[in-house]
Amino acid sequence: MIWYPYVQMKHMPAPYEITAAEGVYLYTKDAKLIDSVSSWWCAIHGYRNPVITAAIKEQADKFSHVMLGGLTHEPAKKLSDKLQSWLPGDLDYCFYSDSGSVAVEVALKMALQYFVNRGELQRTKVLSLTHAYHGDTFKAMEVGDDEDYHFVLQAYGAKKNVIHVPTEIPALEKAFAEHHAELNAFIVEPLLQGAGGMRMYDISFLQRARELCDEYGVLLIFDEVATGFGRTGHRFVADVVLPDILVLGKALTGGHIGHAVTVANHRVYDGFYDDDPAHAFMHGPTFMGNALACAAALKSIELFEQGNYMERIARIESILKREMAGFADPRIREVRVMGGCVCVEVTSPEVLSGYQEFAYARGVFSRPFLCCLYAMVPYIITEEELVRITDTMKAWFTERPLA
Repeated sequence: MIWYPYVQMKHMPAPYEITAAEGVYLYTKDAKLIDSVSSWWCAIHGYRNPVITAAIKEQADKFSHVMLGGLTHEPAKKLSDKLQSWLPGDLDYCFYSDSGSVAVEVALKMALQYFVNRGELQRTKVLSLTHAYHGDTFKAMEVGDDEDYHFVLQAYGAKKNVIHVPTEIPALEKAFAEHHAELNAFIVEPLLQGAGGMRMYDISFLQRARELCDEYGVLLIFDEVATGFGRTGHRFVADVVLPDILVLGKALTGGHIGHAVTVANHRVYDGFYDDDPAHAFMHGPTFMGNALACAAALKSIELFEQGNYMERIARIESILKREMAGFADPRIREVRVMGGCVCVEVTSPEVLSGYQEFAYARGVFSRPFLCCLYAMVPYIITEEELVRITDTMKAWFTERPLA
């Protein structure tokens, strides 16, 4: 029996069984649904993309996987070379893993060991945002700040090694002034906090964070697992403010197969490159650099480049803003749009009870959470399909009068 995520199994309604998927559509035995959430935001090219599918098949005919311990292979080397040339600044060193959460663990471990290698053992703490979400593995949960997901950590008592700050510059400056000597890293979801509530904030906060990290010698980590590959309207937020460590996942392979990468700059890498064997980075996920995933990622990046995806994302954003402009209801707290994301934040989770079934009946797959009714669509979506999503969102309120 499948144990499903984020749900009380005793009361879980039957999930929709998907029989096929292609383009922006999911198919059940009796419905054709626009996937408004891109399978947790990863399927940027839609489903069954023929280019990526062919790349996976071609690689599978050679070999599907070999470990990177003492071995290497062409797909991993080509993807590393591509990311080195494609990413901003000196983000040149790629450490692969099999999921975004593990890639965050890698980044946090990397930041801690960087200072351990330097003999700065007092730098044990991490600065993180309030409402942060970085995944569900243990260190990722610790730097997170959402009791709905991570309440299990209450068993350990108060956090000892994580400090949370809101996305306000005065609070950020205060945290650095008080704690800089014991900080090894500041980790953020840049501009858009996803699972913590689709919260959006200004680039000036990250610019100031970069200055403070430079001033106090703290490493800046961007978790762009969700925000990378155009979701915020920037190709990567790292193109605007350069971190020391960048974490990518989800859309890295266009959603066709699980893979992630933690990319370090020269400063971080040089902190491990040493004659002392004890300074090596002692980490190694079994499926890191999986050949099928690397082949898929290379084609996904190629599609992103050749398909004018940044223009597509700008168009999606303009349509979302046009369709949601001025839309209001007493049950709505705020409507937010950024890049390829729209969020309707409501006053209480009860407001959204039943929306998934409502959307299904109108040919849209949606998965609201907490107080967030949102969409993060595949970038290949047409205007007609996108408008059907926003019309369904608005109809939930207009067709259901206040009690």
